[in-house]
Amino acid sequence: MRIGIGYDSHILVEGRKLVLGGVEIHFEKGLVSHSDGDVLCHAIIDAIIGALGEGDIGRHFPDSDERFKGASSIILLKQTVDMACSKGFGISWIDSVIITERPKIGPYISDMKQKLSEAGISASLVNIKAKTNEGMGFVGRGEGIAAQAVCLLVQNQFK
Repeated sequence: MRIGIGYDSHILVEGRKLVLGGVEIHFEKGLVSHSDGDVLCHAIIDAIIGALGEGDIGRHFPDSDERFKGASSIILLKQTVDMACSKGFGISWIDSVIITERPKIGPYISDMKQKLSEAGISASLVNIKAKTNEGMGFVGRGEGIAAQAVCLLVQNQFK
């Protein structure tokens, strides 16, 4: 077994779509990023890559590479899941948390789990929680959104 942890955060701005867990969230702001800014997918990607001992998301999907400009993070996650499988590992469990004051995430969690399954992670193997930051820091002031994820990989067990 291998365990990895992932984290991501981005600034909220007007004029961008808000995408979390591959789902477009109805909100007046979106996240600034080279790709679609999906902090949940980015945290999960980072956790999987960490469990593989392969560095971090920036090593595999650098923001200096134009191929990833505006990219769907679900596609990047699918590539990461495929990488784990090619190395003989399957995802046994993902636990994650999205940290934001607004918008409320609870109503979207089921759709996020379904969307993550399109990337090769069974919805039954993912837990997504939504938390606020109780008004503290950049998240608490509504300036951005953060996410954390932990991944358990098991050798020779496939998604």
